[in-house]
Amino acid sequence: MTDAALHDPLDRPAASRSAKPEWFDPAGPTLLGQTCTTCRAVFFPPTSEFCQNPACEGETFDIVPLSRRGTVWSWTTNHYKPPAPAVSAEPFVPYTVVAVELAAEGLVVLGQLSDTTPAVAVGDGVELVAETLLVDDLGEQLVWRWALEPKDGGER
Repeated sequence: MTDAALHDPLDRPAASRSAKPEWFDPAGPTLLGQTCTTCRAVFFPPTSEFCQNPACEGETFDIVPLSRRGTVWSWTTNHYKPPAPAVSAEPFVPYTVVAVELAAEGLVVLGQLSDTTPAVAVGDGVELVAETLLVDDLGEQLVWRWALEPKDGGER
């Protein structure tokens, strides 16, 4: 991955920066995946230097936006603070992690459940939202989370 992919592609002020700019663009909000230019397989996170398809020897990739909607595949609640280098709020509050099968790609992507969504069940439709992870001396760090899709199918 090039150094260019490690900074905010939209050069937003630090007040609203992504916690993982090479994985997530909060302006969309959009997860950024990687597609092999040889076999077109799609991966997330976009950190591979070789194709993850065992039948392919590709070594070049394009960065692609991934689906913003998907279906809950599984979920669990974390009751323990994650170890460094992970960042979590102080004081620590248990949070739910959902595995979401992306609508178009069929990939399963992990992410926290939004605080605005009290609970989910396997099979629920969810959409990607940008929320505050933490506020530090540099401003607000945004992270992706999953929230229940609006019942009318519209935007949140």
